[in-house]
Amino acid sequence: MTLTVGDKAPDFTLPADGGRTISLSDYRGQNVVLYFYPKDDTPGCTKEAIGFSEVKDELAALNTVVIGASKDTPAKHDKFVAKHDLTIPLVSSEDGKMLEDYGVWVEKSMYGKTYMGIQRATFLIGPDGDILEVWPKVRVKGHVEAVVEAVRQHAS
Repeated sequence: MTLTVGDKAPDFTLPADGGRTISLSDYRGQNVVLYFYPKDDTPGCTKEAIGFSEVKDELAALNTVVIGASKDTPAKHDKFVAKHDLTIPLVSSEDGKMLEDYGVWVEKSMYGKTYMGIQRATFLIGPDGDILEVWPKVRVKGHVEAVVEAVRQHAS
């Protein structure tokens, strides 16, 4: 993870679910919770996406939007959103550039094999585009609540 608190968040323009295109710069003037997850419709990723969907309105009241990001295609995102009634946008970094820009495309290992994959991580980006908080190597349990609390702290 190379980005830290105080760094400028790398801008991006990516395809998202629902046939739309999302740019980080679209949200200047608002806080953005940008979270990275490995794969649509897997247990941890589903729990995290549902959790962020459930607090969407609470965060909106704090001038904050949530965006999920993975390497899955927009078509896969559409199925994931429909299956679980998700209410947050999901962007697709199929080429991995944005994942590399944020330092979340990393070497992982499972059962003795190494491979490249997405490290679950979350960034809280302020209205001016500066990174306010970083959660590297996220564990899903309790994470959404920790993010909401951090947003509250920065809003006060």
